[in-house]
Amino acid sequence: MGVAKLTDVARRPEPGLHNRLNYLYDHRMTRRELLWAAAAPAAAPRPNVLIILADDQGHGDISAHGNPRLKTPNLDNLHRDSVRLTNFHVAPMCTPTRAQLMTGRDALNTSATNVSSGRTLLRRDLPTLADVFAAQGYRTGLFGKWHLGDNYPYRPQDRGFQESIWFPSSHIGSTSDAWNNDYFDDRYRHNGKLEQYRGYCTDVFFGEATRWITAPSAQPFFAYVALNAPHGPLFVDDRYRAPYQDLPRPLQSFFGMIANLDENVGRLEEALEKSGLRDNTIVIFFTDNGGTAGVPFYNSGMRGQKVTLWEGGHRVPCFVRWPRGRMTGGRERGEMTQVQDLAPTLLDLCGLKPPPPARFDGVSLAPLLKGIAQPALAERKLVVQFSRMGIGRPQYGDACVMWKQWRLLGGLDLYDVGRDPAQKTNVAAQHPEIVMALRDHYEHWWQRVSPRLDTFEPVHLGSPKENPVLLSPTEWADVFLDQGSQIRRAEPRNGAWHIFAERAGEYTFTLRRWPKDAEVPMRAGLPAHRDRDASYLPGVAMPIAKARIATGLGVDASKNVGPEDREVVFSVRLPEGPSRLQTWFYDEGGRELSGAYFVYAEWKS
Repeated sequence: MGVAKLTDVARRPEPGLHNRLNYLYDHRMTRRELLWAAAAPAAAPRPNVLIILADDQGHGDISAHGNPRLKTPNLDNLHRDSVRLTNFHVAPMCTPTRAQLMTGRDALNTSATNVSSGRTLLRRDLPTLADVFAAQGYRTGLFGKWHLGDNYPYRPQDRGFQESIWFPSSHIGSTSDAWNNDYFDDRYRHNGKLEQYRGYCTDVFFGEATRWITAPSAQPFFAYVALNAPHGPLFVDDRYRAPYQDLPRPLQSFFGMIANLDENVGRLEEALEKSGLRDNTIVIFFTDNGGTAGVPFYNSGMRGQKVTLWEGGHRVPCFVRWPRGRMTGGRERGEMTQVQDLAPTLLDLCGLKPPPPARFDGVSLAPLLKGIAQPALAERKLVVQFSRMGIGRPQYGDACVMWKQWRLLGGLDLYDVGRDPAQKTNVAAQHPEIVMALRDHYEHWWQRVSPRLDTFEPVHLGSPKENPVLLSPTEWADVFLDQGSQIRRAEPRNGAWHIFAERAGEYTFTLRRWPKDAEVPMRAGLPAHRDRDASYLPGVAMPIAKARIATGLGVDASKNVGPEDREVVFSVRLPEGPSRLQTWFYDEGGRELSGAYFVYAEWKS
């Protein structure tokens, strides 16, 4: 499918040392970090970096991994030409994997531990890979899914990406996305401005990435192509479903989305070859968690899928190719590795200085990728944990501890995936010494990561860099309301936002049942949305008669809602600093319906 961008925005000038220092100062880095950037060498013939991250594509969703129906010839070629990490682990959910990639830290060290619930916001004090690459002479670009914060100072343009074309939250069609985005001809955020793009989402993100990568430049590039495909909703052009017509419709769509992704990988590979960039570009392909729709059909013999602690929830493909660095030829490495290893590995391979203080939870795999033994990897113990919201002892509720062939799930169940890859037999009773060793490792690990777990990163209000700010229920603390379908169904949920006012003064808070994109009364419903392959539910009418707002600083105000009102506006004075904010909708009888699904907060004076 063709991709045509409707608006053109001038590119940023390529940063020299002076601009790099201004960039870092703007991002509130310390004097020590500024000196680090000043000491960084100027741009040199270093390798380019291209990371391709697929969403919800499992280990078995590649034909080179034995899938009997799905055809992925271009990913198969990359598999053939790469060093393959065959025991590579991520988190079982989107956000924590992305946080681990960007920081080299364990997910529970980053504050970005869950896919919504106020726990997607990446710690502001942690530099990202893009920060490090940009500060040391690389141009940096993100294309697709970010999922580490929708508002300043968490957006990709705030975290080191000089070029960014992206959509907010977890998927296209989420609560904070442009209303009725449906994979075709959507509106995405380009360096802070909402712009219209023509074409299918995956084609757009690959096409824009290719245009940016191959643009003439004296600088090397760091490109992060983070796709929403094949994450649901499962929308795709019928021609990609055609080879799978005998399969159930969801699986046709899922495989069709991967077929389209694979086709785009092939086009990008051709562009790298034609532009002379292929040999000196490090290409990394992996996926963000275990599979979804494809799991019942083929799962590489593993048990589990996305959001589970079984092997199928977090062991994913990882291919690394760099022809000039002699990382080719289809070599396989079975040492246990994890996504937070990629950050120190890339800095090592590219000869970049780590930011002070230089601390990663992952380790550099550069020797391993170059064919040099790393004996320490054989004994490492790793933890997969993606959320602290477990039951009972939360530290064990969402945790898998890994060592060699052993997997300890929930602190109780032990599996030997060497002998039992499908994890059918719990062998904890036969190996109590292994259970104790893994529990001991976990307890020490937990002591290190747990102190920050009850700390929420706040959404910032009143910054000149983003004013007004959309507060969406994605950031309600420990409440899940992230999907556009939940808004359409009028799910009766409510929660509080953690906020930080950057400027004291008068703020307006505009409460709405529907976003500003959908200009209808608060009490009205909406028809179903259908466009090409997309189909969204009708919007349920809500009998909203009163709206209320309260802050953690003593404000508590209410207003009546008339039948034609599209919004309710409150003026609130806030001091500079942190607070909590919550809203309510009530019916005529005073029964709570939900929180306000959309709140637009604006500093006035």
